[in-house]
Amino acid sequence: MPAITVDDVLVLPRLPLLGEGTDFRSVRRLTTAPAGYEGEGFPVRRAFAGVPINELDPFIHLDQMGEVDYAPGEPKGTPWHPHRGFETVTYMIDGIMDHQDSLGGGGTITNGDTQWMTAGQGILHIEAPPEHLVTSGGLFHGLQLWVNLPRAAKMITPKYQDIRGRESALLTSPDGGALIRIIAGEVDGHAGPGSTFTPINLAHVTLQPGARLDLPWQPDYNALVYVLAGRGTVGVERRPIQIGQLAAHGAGDAIRVEADPAQDSNIPAMELFVMGGRPIREPVAHYGPFVMNTREELAQAFDDFKKGRLGVVPAGRLPHTD
Repeated sequence: MPAITVDDVLVLPRLPLLGEGTDFRSVRRLTTAPAGYEGEGFPVRRAFAGVPINELDPFIHLDQMGEVDYAPGEPKGTPWHPHRGFETVTYMIDGIMDHQDSLGGGGTITNGDTQWMTAGQGILHIEAPPEHLVTSGGLFHGLQLWVNLPRAAKMITPKYQDIRGRESALLTSPDGGALIRIIAGEVDGHAGPGSTFTPINLAHVTLQPGARLDLPWQPDYNALVYVLAGRGTVGVERRPIQIGQLAAHGAGDAIRVEADPAQDSNIPAMELFVMGGRPIREPVAHYGPFVMNTREELAQAFDDFKKGRLGVVPAGRLPHTD
């Protein structure tokens, strides 16, 4: 799980040592992601399954794609499809993914890179492995997160961001036991590169065996911790948590996670995806590729898609950015 890393975490800025008066968040809910398939048949874990939408707000959907080691000819992606009313965030941990959309946006992401597409009023896009990866096969592991847009921004002009892993803000814990990569938002005054319409934090954390992370977190944000690899405990109540599980937290101003001292032989450290945002608190009407506020708006989105108002698939392959 390479993502973006450093040779010596001790050269990085460090989080503060939180005092006894810190209001650590308790774990409200612990769920296990069911396995399924997406697009042309790549394996996913549905990380938000079983969690009420009010505990996820402003997030809608999270898939862990892989981790899978494809044989030659096996890598798969998604066909062209529409979106409206939210943002898709694709974070590539290991492997390579190409993105193209109907407005000319596109890019290739690999270890630690992020593609951030604001669908807004509507767009068509496709995500697929490049041809050379289909030929060779190889390791594939990533995440796709859907971030809701408030009613006032549902129909904004679509936008695409190509975020390189090296642009992430890097921090460590007071003892150097954790590497925190901030993709978007802000942790303890350190800001990630992602530009968001809805105030959110996204971070990928590597926690060494036996290490503990006390992560300051905005009190007005929700807090979700998803385990990408390894096992440990979450919350001051030390609830056991492992790969494929999500912890939804209650109120407070900090998150606590500890990695078990002994991990599996093929997992050098515990890996976490930590999310939070300011809840939008608006009605959500979600069906298929659209996230709106009412059923009538959903029906309009499907009608607009059928009539070609969400874009046209380009005739040829779009060029990709570096």
